Amino acid sequence: MSVIELTINDRAVRGDIESRVHLGDFLRDTHNLTGTHLGCEHGVCGACTVLVEGEPVRSCITFAVACDQQKVRTIEGFDDDELMKRLRRSFSIHHGLQCGYCTPGMLITARDIVRRFPDADEARIRLELSGNLCRCTGFMGIVTAIKAVLADLKTNPIADAPVARAIVSDATTSAPAFQTFAAAPAAAPQAPVATSAASPDQPTAQRKGWTAIDDSFVVPFALEKVWAFMGDLPSVTSCLPGAELVEHDGESVKGKIAIKFGPMSANFAGAARLDRDDAAHRAVMRGAGQDNISRSRANGDVTYALSSEDGGAKTRVAVTLEYMLQGPLAQFSRSGLVKDFVRRMIADFGARIPAQLGGSAAPEAALSASSAKFNAGSLVWSVVWGRIKRLFGKGD
Repeated sequence: MSVIELTINDRAVRGDIESRVHLGDFLRDTHNLTGTHLGCEHGVCGACTVLVEGEPVRSCITFAVACDQQKVRTIEGFDDDELMKRLRRSFSIHHGLQCGYCTPGMLITARDIVRRFPDADEARIRLELSGNLCRCTGFMGIVTAIKAVLADLKTNPIADAPVARAIVSDATTSAPAFQTFAAAPAAAPQAPVATSAASPDQPTAQRKGWTAIDDSFVVPFALEKVWAFMGDLPSVTSCLPGAELVEHDGESVKGKIAIKFGPMSANFAGAARLDRDDAAHRAVMRGAGQDNISRSRANGDVTYALSSEDGGAKTRVAVTLEYMLQGPLAQFSRSGLVKDFVRRMIADFGARIPAQLGGSAAPEAALSASSAKFNAGSLVWSVVWGRIKRLFGKGD
């Protein structure tokens, strides 16, 4: 047991507590502050967000003993906060809440955004909100509510509101952004035909808000033949599940990709440019697109490098995928399950290439490419099943 002293909502408290107790449980069970909601309990969903020393933290993964001698503020502690009153009113007016479970953490994050980014546009608001998940609203009302408060503060500033941190006009000099939590990488399942081996995650100069995944696969053809194939955009597109090539000129391409993930459908339309280094057998495709249904936006870079193996009889294709999602679909971009899913798609892509190069029929796992919309259900299940087998140490 440990003795801790801290200030909760301006009230000093002291008590004995086991070192393993998280702050969220301490607030709810010991002090009956049940406005702090526990959702995923893995630091992903943001429902449990509170302020510690004015900084947003995940109370479900923060040990209470780590907050000794610090100030904690929960949603119950903002009753006299004028900025929070405006946010609550705006959330109500603009339908920024439905079931309300995420709302306490969402409001605390929204308040933090308004204080740090008084000139935030919609893109910045969505990026800063990406660490708080809402399963009901689609985020449209939430974003509109925050924009309304920002606009209101321009004409009706708050004079004497309690300050968690200073308001700055230059976002580049503000306090660090509300950080998301990256799941630990997991090995990719093996794909048929192509030998898929997940390379260890390499340190990358990852851009803020982007997710990076490294993987590789081996195809049984010589390097030059594979390199020529990877420069043939129509052939490469035919190996991508749900992809449709609209137009291309050898370096630039416009296209669509449709994905159905359970009840959610997305149809991204966009453009990309391919830069190839023939001497190094390395290429980068940079692209961006938007789903007109959810208004989610995606930016992505795909870097691939080829190297010979087995005396030149085979070629390894090392792939680095970096992407950022903004909008309602951003909430799915950070989980370990999605990373496993993307790795499996890369392996599946590698399985289609030998069929294309060899002029044979695509393997059974690749048949979904023939459909206009890639249904991820079976692929997701295979990823989940792979995780279960790894958990219990079972082989194939």
